[in-house]
Amino acid sequence: MKEIQSTKNTIIKERNKLHKRKYREQENRYLLEGFHLVEEAVASSSTVEEIFLDSRGFKEWGEWATQQAAMCYLVSDEVMKHLSDLPTPQGMIATVQKVTENTMDLTGKWLLLDNVQDPGNVGTMIRTADAAGFDGVILGEGTADIYSTKVLRSMQGSQFHLPVFSANLLEVIPKLQANQVPVYGTELNVDAVTFTQLEKTNQVALILGNEGQGVTKNILEVTDKNIYIPIYGKAESLNVGVAAGILMYAFVQ
Repeated sequence: MKEIQSTKNTIIKERNKLHKRKYREQENRYLLEGFHLVEEAVASSSTVEEIFLDSRGFKEWGEWATQQAAMCYLVSDEVMKHLSDLPTPQGMIATVQKVTENTMDLTGKWLLLDNVQDPGNVGTMIRTADAAGFDGVILGEGTADIYSTKVLRSMQGSQFHLPVFSANLLEVIPKLQANQVPVYGTELNVDAVTFTQLEKTNQVALILGNEGQGVTKNILEVTDKNIYIPIYGKAESLNVGVAAGILMYAFVQ
């Protein structure tokens, strides 16, 4: 197992740049922190390029790491703090290649996100889509980057269990409809219907929108129907992640 002790090491300086989206896109790789997530990445079809462990990480997962010795680096605590964006690093960080987006099979159950900007919300919704048995998630324009560390922590490895694509929703929606997949936007207006009126089906696409503005008007105009979740108390609205969970589980059979 190789060792790196200095934050000025070329590898560390280059990998630290991956906290910025433009470098992740240029290099087609990202940082993944924490043993659980790194273990998931190694077990999946993802390409893990390097694994960095500090003394704590080696103490806890050294036996597992020795099985991946060819890609492992034992680093100083200072280096680990430099690579991590957490107040207390978790002891293990990996460099992973971004997944190449293949052609989407637009059948089954899909979650579409329109300009959802909060990383925690995006990660939570992808994780919930995974738990609810959805077939995939499509990230529309303005949605948080799934390779940011905050989204990765919120997803808790769900990106390894179901496909997550980035696409223009206005181009995707007609393709879903052509495959007989009903597309439902979320909006509270006189023409929308409560989600409880929908028939449970094995094919559906649900669109959730921006935390403050909701789904954009031009997208709502091309859906099959727009739906809402009734609020019985005094809250003004639901968190978008909570709303997504309610709607997705409404289609679990």
